[in-house]
Amino acid sequence: MDLVAIQALTLLYAIASLALMSLGLAVVFGMMRVINLAHGEFMMLGAYATVVATLNGVNVWIAILVVAPVVVGIIGFIVERLLIRFLYGRMIDTMLATWGLSLFFVGLVTTIFGATTSSIAAPLGPLTIGAYKIGLYNVFLIVITVLLLAGLYLLLRYTRFGLIARGTMQSADMAAALGVNPTLVYSTTFTIGAALSGLAGGLLAPISTVLPTIGVFYIAKAFITVIGGGAAILTGTASASVLFGTVSEIVTNISTQVYGEVALLIAAVILLRLLPQGITGRFFRGAP
Repeated sequence: MDLVAIQALTLLYAIASLALMSLGLAVVFGMMRVINLAHGEFMMLGAYATVVATLNGVNVWIAILVVAPVVVGIIGFIVERLLIRFLYGRMIDTMLATWGLSLFFVGLVTTIFGATTSSIAAPLGPLTIGAYKIGLYNVFLIVITVLLLAGLYLLLRYTRFGLIARGTMQSADMAAALGVNPTLVYSTTFTIGAALSGLAGGLLAPISTVLPTIGVFYIAKAFITVIGGGAAILTGTASASVLFGTVSEIVTNISTQVYGEVALLIAAVILLRLLPQGITGRFFRGAP
């Protein structure tokens, strides 16, 4: 029974980490149809912001929950104002621009910190269940991911900003005719997406190796999850995370982590072959 409990928590952690690294991209791509190839680098910047703040005496929780999202949110705001805002509706141009941006961030961070790895210790100790142990911080990540999903759901579904944002994404001209400033909505939405990416990077920093090229690992999984989830931002991300995280974790337990990653990719290919519009293109229609 103890082993079952540990395996269940490990599975939930795999699902939560996948959802966590996909949320920022889901907001930007799902709502704005902007393919942000610098999403992984936003997460990398959040991880470095956490590491640098912690090593300079900032409380680790403040570094993770405040410094990382604020720093990357500000960077996202600047990027949207100086670059992205001129490329809305031009998908290929946006992809090229954000790809170049990702290379710029990798080069900049490598110049400042070098190509060596950085890390900080997880702030919580182990959780013991019988003869087995799991990091208590992993359980915290499960909880914080659930809270983030719930918070975004409430924001988009029941607040004035959520209503305006969803309406603007569906018809910017109609929203402008009703007195809404689409430019401000786009900027705010992109900033929120960037801040979520930074928060994810900060949350994952204590349990992962932080280096300038780590964004490549994040962006691949995030895009697979968001595309597999379909049009609904939160429902799609959550459902795809459950599916892909479960497949990856089961195969990892049977064999190795490498085969788990391969299984995730194969599951994504099969899913998109059967459901070209993603999970929420066939199920959960109308969900946020």
